[in-house]
Amino acid sequence: MSAKPLRYGLIGAGMMGREHIRNLALIPGSELVAIADPTNEQVALSIAEAGKHLGQMPRGFADHRAMLAAGGLDAVVIASPNDTHIHVLEDLLKAPTPLGILVEKPVVTTPADCDRLASLAKGYPAPIWVAMEYRYMPPVVELRRAVSTGEIGTLRMFAIREHRFPFLEKVGDWNRFAERTGGTLVEKCCHFFDLMRLVVGSEPVRVYASGAADVNHRDEVYGGRVPDILDNAFVIVDFANGCRASLDLCMFAEGSYFQEEIAATGSRAKIEALIPGPARFWPGAEERGSEIVFSPREPKGPVRRTVHVDESVLKAGDHHGSTYFQHLGFRAAMLEGGPVDVTLQDGIRAVRIGLAAEESARSGRAIAL
Repeated sequence: MSAKPLRYGLIGAGMMGREHIRNLALIPGSELVAIADPTNEQVALSIAEAGKHLGQMPRGFADHRAMLAAGGLDAVVIASPNDTHIHVLEDLLKAPTPLGILVEKPVVTTPADCDRLASLAKGYPAPIWVAMEYRYMPPVVELRRAVSTGEIGTLRMFAIREHRFPFLEKVGDWNRFAERTGGTLVEKCCHFFDLMRLVVGSEPVRVYASGAADVNHRDEVYGGRVPDILDNAFVIVDFANGCRASLDLCMFAEGSYFQEEIAATGSRAKIEALIPGPARFWPGAEERGSEIVFSPREPKGPVRRTVHVDESVLKAGDHHGSTYFQHLGFRAAMLEGGPVDVTLQDGIRAVRIGLAAEESARSGRAIAL
């Protein structure tokens, strides 16, 4: 891949923003020119991160509009709180000079903003890439390959289990309330609904969810309010092609060795991707390997193997190397005319499934899409 310089601006200087900085540092030709965030401390921390990993000292801005007005950018990474994405994107999509956009999930948080964004982005000439990291985890890539090549036969069932740690503390506690995040099944799980659509190769027709806030954040109070985000749920999604998919989410199960267990079951075999959580949350803080398990119906006998990922890539973030591979794809789209793997429409559709799941969990009804 070309090492031609690509000049980035980062909007949102928190934890995920700094993960993007560390991953850009692994890709020759990445130049971080500017960082925008209303919190001075976060800007300072991210500038220091850029100095440490990229050897660059980007300019800091308190507002993304000022950063855009200063110019000198080819692309922007949006890693600000969920409910700010629509406002940032509106400014970018109306700007006189189109920039490439890599925007964190969820791309928006409400049904109205799904419609609004789709309308705003019509005809935008530069790449818009929605950051759906789970697509790019190497074991998930292997699972996707086995499904697409027919190695497991005809796919009939797709199951995702994520048993993990609670939501982390964020600046201003913005991630404690559904009004800002879209709800757990949007904020956390749009990744998985995107993966369902990708692997199943069809569109959803019905969503049923059951979830609650049972354990986490029950003793927290912000402005007199207790957080309302779900910490566990089951979701079933029926697809137009007859396949069904399920999500089993628990956010008070950080003692699990594997954080994600993803299984695709076809007419001839089952394949599973087993993925550990971030090393920094595990005793000893050592990187652990992911695994692929291939289980044919005949002859019986699962085949298990470790999926090797470069340790420097694993250490660059909390998403098992996927942020790095995602940036490679975005760079190719910007500089070489490569495809945008996760389009704005993909991002919006994943949000719509998450919103339907949130509605189903509240109402106890299946939601037709």
